[in-house]
Amino acid sequence: MNKSEQIARLRLMRTRNIGPMTYSLSMRRYGSAEAAIVAIPTLAQRGGSKISLASIASVKDELKSIDAQRHAHNIASDLGKHGYIIVSGMARGIDAAAHRGALDTGTIGVIAGGIDIVYLLENADLFAEVASRGLLLAKMPPATKPTPKHFPIRNRVIASLALAVVVAEAAHRSGSLITAREAATRGSDVMAVPGSPLDPRSDGCNRLIRDGATLVQNVADVIECVSRQTAVRIPPTQFEWTDSMRQTIDQTAVDRCRQKLAQDLSLDPVDIDELISWCEMPAPVVWAAILELEIAGIVTRHYGNRVARIAQQSADK
Repeated sequence: MNKSEQIARLRLMRTRNIGPMTYSLSMRRYGSAEAAIVAIPTLAQRGGSKISLASIASVKDELKSIDAQRHAHNIASDLGKHGYIIVSGMARGIDAAAHRGALDTGTIGVIAGGIDIVYLLENADLFAEVASRGLLLAKMPPATKPTPKHFPIRNRVIASLALAVVVAEAAHRSGSLITAREAATRGSDVMAVPGSPLDPRSDGCNRLIRDGATLVQNVADVIECVSRQTAVRIPPTQFEWTDSMRQTIDQTAVDRCRQKLAQDLSLDPVDIDELISWCEMPAPVVWAAILELEIAGIVTRHYGNRVARIAQQSADK
């Protein structure tokens, strides 16, 4: 069918008071959805009411989303056939399409809540499929219901697992951008599928490309980008404690260092080696102070031996 008829049929389906039977009868009476759309307001008026047809803009948005889901499904399926495992966040739309495309070849679903919580009931079947045929991962304990604060944690787990990240659709403040940022920090390739500058759902992807992400349109582009990686990424070595360090560490010095860090550490992650130089104290002292601050919930650790202060909420919130 042509595009205008496709849009008209979807408008008819999405219009309130038009169910499957009414849709079928309208199509049979008028021969096409375009003709039915023209006639429906008059029919409603004869029945003594007005009807608000689904807008063309909303229908076009739905069709764009379907095209993006189909693209994600195909890329995931093709990457799986080339031996790659697909990791995503079990969300609706792009995530679900990617998981479904990779069920036969291998997929990992990282969920924001507990491992026993199906977050989206519409994805219950997918949840079961990934659990039986792939792998489900959860950082939160069982019975934890996902809340907004859990999603950035889930995205960081995805970035930690990924050799590369492909962003297929992302609005300006999309969680996918958190995953992309974390992946870039870890040295992973970041790729993005371009979209119309007029579509807000493409804003995040277009910004990533502007800022240096690799533009991809098909699976060949993804494989070409990933194949340029010549070495396995190894996380920076963590500080190793010795028995003599544990026995001789000066707690008074740790207290001074902790107070200095608590006062001056910013929200931007800083390399611990830089903090050691800045504090002008031995490495074991600085590491001990950071450990105390981390346990107290004052600082958080980032990939690459970096730490930052945690933003504190005001007492009136």
